[in-house]
Amino acid sequence: MAEKKQVPLRLNAKLYDAIAAWAEDDFRSINGQIEYLLTECVKQRKKDGKYVSQNLDEPPELDIK
Repeated sequence: MAEKKQVPLRLNAKLYDAIAAWAEDDFRSINGQIEYLLTECVKQRKKDGKYVSQNLDEPPELDIK
């Protein structure tokens, strides 16, 4: 297995809470959920040959209550 790299990551509170809830639903750790989501995004990009979103530099608008 390849060595994993550590990457410092800062998230706003709403995004963190949304990922934490999603991770809990999927029975993953928050770190595991972030790694899963990034892996799926990279797979999709390789499949389509383009980015999933055209607005990657814009922060997401989260409608989370």
